[in-house]
Amino acid sequence: MKLQCAPLGWNSWDCYGAAVTEETVRENARFMADHLKPFGWEYIVVDIQWYEPTAQSHVYHPFAPLCMDEFSRLVPAENRFPSAAGGRGFAPLAEYVHSLGLKFGIHIMRGIPRQAVQQNTRLLGTDKTAREIAKTDSICHWNTDMYGVDPDKDGAKAYYDSIFALYASWGVDFIKCDDIAREMPHEQQELCLLSSCLKNCGREMVLSLSPGPAPLEKAELFKQVAHMWRITDDFWDKWEALYQMFERAEKWCTHAGAGCFPDADMLPIGPIRQTDSVKETTRFTPEEQVTMLTLWSIFRSPLMIGGEMTRFDPFTMSLITNPDILAMHRNARHSHQVWRKEIAGEEHALWTAVSAEGGQYAALFNLGEKESRVELPLEDLEIEGPGLAKELWSGNEQAVDAVLTIPLQKHGARAFLLQKLR
Repeated sequence: MKLQCAPLGWNSWDCYGAAVTEETVRENARFMADHLKPFGWEYIVVDIQWYEPTAQSHVYHPFAPLCMDEFSRLVPAENRFPSAAGGRGFAPLAEYVHSLGLKFGIHIMRGIPRQAVQQNTRLLGTDKTAREIAKTDSICHWNTDMYGVDPDKDGAKAYYDSIFALYASWGVDFIKCDDIAREMPHEQQELCLLSSCLKNCGREMVLSLSPGPAPLEKAELFKQVAHMWRITDDFWDKWEALYQMFERAEKWCTHAGAGCFPDADMLPIGPIRQTDSVKETTRFTPEEQVTMLTLWSIFRSPLMIGGEMTRFDPFTMSLITNPDILAMHRNARHSHQVWRKEIAGEEHALWTAVSAEGGQYAALFNLGEKESRVELPLEDLEIEGPGLAKELWSGNEQAVDAVLTIPLQKHGARAFLLQKLR
């Protein structure tokens, strides 16, 4: 399966952590179908701990009892996902999402449940047991749910075949596999086994690897085994994290495309970190949110919304429904940073990409602490005037000969489609 474009969707983590419920997933799916589907948004992804009945927030419960079937496979907690009752798993929820014209995804952890190893439960398709395939010295340092699987052990492949067969039977379209992207080369064999079993499960699924930062020297491996992989640890609404993403994107930009996409992580926009006791909205300023969407789009990162969509305000909706920005995300090719330098004492960065539909994209970013006004020579983009420049956020067009004058807010961005006049 080769993706033509980087995925666009919603993931429950930023807003609900480990505690999302079926009702919330359905509400957000309905919102996406009603308001965002026409713009290309299509994935609804349930993040971590859907198999834990006691999950409450972004904080994990060490060694919490998990819901598991007789073959060592985790299944949805019925108190949080009622439609899973009777052994139906996520099939009813996936069917509902599909009925809206959308696609359904889940988060998984690498490996086999420690609970299965302790109980030495059976595996489907083999006479081996959970304890016989576990790699007990391979653990996640921030979550206690799983042991790694030893790919050299008889029964390891049968276990991974069985979980992806289960997910295929549920109708899963997207797998976010955690505790694996930055574990290279230590767990490289397990990643290759997992990827092979997914590809041969009989259903096409996107494979997303987390968390980052993924090692750059393993880029070619990631392109062979996955569709997207995280280039950062969890990304939150702090300017420092967004500022650092420019360096990460510059290093990874040559590896985007041909069905594989370095992933700058979710978009923490709108209401995020929603619990009974905490109700927060993104701390990014409007200008910083524009910068984030502009960088993610010209870089061609997957776009995964992290906020509670049903409570988005008009500004947040304008960020994710701008047709010209989404066209840049879809059509940008050979994206790269042109320069990063000081202008009038403030740091700026210039990115460019060829448009698959004709013309050339340019995105200028003010990484400094003051407003600026930049005179951008077209020769910096290796373009000869005269031409027409369309600013993508506003839709305004202007003729340009040799220099494009661009005003920028602190931490702000402007994006252009430049086309030569004939």
